[in-house]
Amino acid sequence: MKNFTLFLIILISFFNTNVIQSRNTDFLPATVPQDTTKKLVALVNRAAELVRVKGEDAFSEFKLPESNWRWGDTYIFVIDPDGNMLVNADADMEGKNLINLKDIKGKPIVRGLIAAAMSDPKQPHGWYHYEWPTPGGLLPRWKSSYVELVKAPSGKSYIVGAGMYNDWMEKEFVVDIVEDAVSLIERAGTAAYKKFYDPTSPFLVKDAYVFVVDPTGVEIVNPAFPKLEGRSILDLKDTKGNMLVREMLKAMEPNGNGWVEYMWPKPGESQSTVKSTYVSKAYLGDKWVMVGCGVYLANAATAAAPTQQMTAPELMKLVDEAAIEFEKKGEAAYPEFRVDGSKWYKGTTYFFVWTLDGVRAFHAVNPQSEGVNVSDSKDVLGRPWAQMFLETANTKNGDGWVHYMYPEPGNIFPTWKSSYLKRVTFPSGKDYLIGCGIYNMQMDKAFIEDVVNRAAELVAAKGKGAFEALRDINGPYVFMDTYVFVDDLKGVELVNGAQPSLEGKNIMNLKDIKGKLVTKEYIDSAQKHGSAWVDYYWYKPGNDVVSHKNTYVKKVQFGSETYIVGAGLYED
Repeated sequence: MKNFTLFLIILISFFNTNVIQSRNTDFLPATVPQDTTKKLVALVNRAAELVRVKGEDAFSEFKLPESNWRWGDTYIFVIDPDGNMLVNADADMEGKNLINLKDIKGKPIVRGLIAAAMSDPKQPHGWYHYEWPTPGGLLPRWKSSYVELVKAPSGKSYIVGAGMYNDWMEKEFVVDIVEDAVSLIERAGTAAYKKFYDPTSPFLVKDAYVFVVDPTGVEIVNPAFPKLEGRSILDLKDTKGNMLVREMLKAMEPNGNGWVEYMWPKPGESQSTVKSTYVSKAYLGDKWVMVGCGVYLANAATAAAPTQQMTAPELMKLVDEAAIEFEKKGEAAYPEFRVDGSKWYKGTTYFFVWTLDGVRAFHAVNPQSEGVNVSDSKDVLGRPWAQMFLETANTKNGDGWVHYMYPEPGNIFPTWKSSYLKRVTFPSGKDYLIGCGIYNMQMDKAFIEDVVNRAAELVAAKGKGAFEALRDINGPYVFMDTYVFVDDLKGVELVNGAQPSLEGKNIMNLKDIKGKLVTKEYIDSAQKHGSAWVDYYWYKPGNDVVSHKNTYVKKVQFGSETYIVGAGLYED
């Protein structure tokens, strides 16, 4: 369940999607040709045809290092239906049965490749996506492999395929996922739905997942937001006011399938980006359901105007000013904070006040909720945001940020919300928590400094005893596309909330795209200054353009042990 929750944080695809950023040592080329996918499919088609004509004699041709069957990290491989690797660029893998080979998330690699070619007799080919290190690389990257089932003159069947490393989804992949889901539903009926929740299945990939909606607009399957299942989303709108589900249903009318594009901000971004969703009908006897998969495609267009102008520092200033009012007036300030259109309440930006045991004392938008204890509340991802509120108010400084999934007023779909909280003493002498939040707020250095400082305090107090809390995907140290890492002075990664497989490895020689020794620089800077921002250039996950990334690090002492605690963000 813990791994599945992490998968949801990474994908949140129907409206909110991004991949948790990893400090990856393996880089994409600056420009990937638009026809790479078609080129890969054509390569596999030619290889399959050669096996169909020459049989096993073709294998020796595929193994030639300098041949038309290889380019860069792409090469032809051949597997038999039992999982025996017959051809592979890595000679150590040849001749071995790899049927139980899995990636770092537990996804079955060879079984998945075989299933992509053999699960549907009507479609003896398809895509499969998994995470695998590039040759000589330290970290796994998403790899997309296309496979085809072919019968040799000997009568034996083989799975011929090739793969490419890429961190984004493409339309071909999305169509393939939806068509496979439709095929499974039409073969297995509603029993197929269980498969769509399995993070090791082919239906949860990168930043994409499968959803199912009935003809009336009722959500049947939604792995990212299961609490919305059984509710009507027929009148759901995007940030431009377009009726999303109605448009999806309409797109299927001519041919039973189609594409719909709409605008929605990615987590950590305040501007809406074009999102593409492919939908198709799946028949259950004489009835049908709509099956879909939505993604932000590489280089998707972004709206010119931001959906929210307020920045993190501006909201912090507003909360500080509100604290002064509450300290002067206490409960007498409530009426002015209820005035829509005022300094304190504009659109979806409003104030709330809690007692320090979790009772809502004031809520500008929903006064009916006042007097209710909400201390046990969790968001759709299972994150205990209410407890995070209270823990923040009870820190030494009594202020900080909390990030969680919460619906905008009048909406049923939750989206990322960032709230700044502050402990305030009313004239009565009683302490309260006040706060204000922004939906889809742009990622900001203030968030990073806040989470690193709080993580550093925890490490300073508990040492290695803090590490599990930093890894907790339902805690305050992993949110949107942000996570905390901890290194020792030798460059060994001790904690990594996004890439636990990196823990225990020495990354002192890690370089950015321009050759800068990133780990060495931020360790040296933290040693010298106590805390520091270090910038470098990296390929942002889900994009093929080099991005400017900033990482904030802080030196922490616990007894005789010294740690470097940090987190980063992409500035663009």
